[in-house]
Amino acid sequence: MPVPRLSKLELQVMEILWSRGELCVRDILDAMPPKQRPAYTTIQTIVHRLEVKQAIRRSRKIGNLHLFEPVVARNAALHRLIDDFLGLIGGRAHPVMTHLIESGRMTLDDFKEAEKAFKKLAKEKES
Repeated sequence: MPVPRLSKLELQVMEILWSRGELCVRDILDAMPPKQRPAYTTIQTIVHRLEVKQAIRRSRKIGNLHLFEPVVARNAALHRLIDDFLGLIGGRAHPVMTHLIESGRMTLDDFKEAEKAFKKLAKEKES
């Protein structure tokens, strides 16, 4: 099944579920920063949308309380987000890499790790 497109708030909810595991709507809301915390009903709506998109599922029910867990893996969702973003800028990674370097968000260690991954991929393609 393809990974669904996720909005910024949906990704925020998913990040909470990925890092904390099975939670109810109230626990998801309480995990959000107080200054940026949306209404309870907003999180209910986001959770419902994530269920419809099959990004999460109801894992258990305790009384009237529903617990939710992620179905989509963090890496799969991030790959989808990056692919969508690259599609918006013509599929070219160069502008992104240049920006990351010029803004200082890409360190020399990040570059070395990327270089290792690139070399590993090149070896796999040769085999």
